[in-house]
Amino acid sequence: MRHHLLTAIFVIGMIVGLGTPAWSGKHADLLKDAKVTIDQAIKTALEKVPGTAVEAELEKKHGKAVWEVEIVGADGKVSEVHIDAATGEVIDVETKKGGKKGK
Repeated sequence: MRHHLLTAIFVIGMIVGLGTPAWSGKHADLLKDAKVTIDQAIKTALEKVPGTAVEAELEKKHGKAVWEVEIVGADGKVSEVHIDAATGEVIDVETKKGGKKGK
């Protein structure tokens, strides 16, 4: 249930954000290239790193559209899972350690 609530919050945030000028230019191409939905990206990320998804956003990384899903594990560690927005494949996982990111 909590996962569905977080997903709904992410989707609403994305819809509201689409109306702003920042999204109209920079992110319009990213959305066009994204074949994977935010729900699919979160599901894939949670399969890779168990925990609670606390944030998800579409960004340009690695030269392409990438879903970045932030997950807090049961041990309290925060991980960012990068999902290719076109294929749904996990690109990499970064674990934050002491405020810094590591792989």
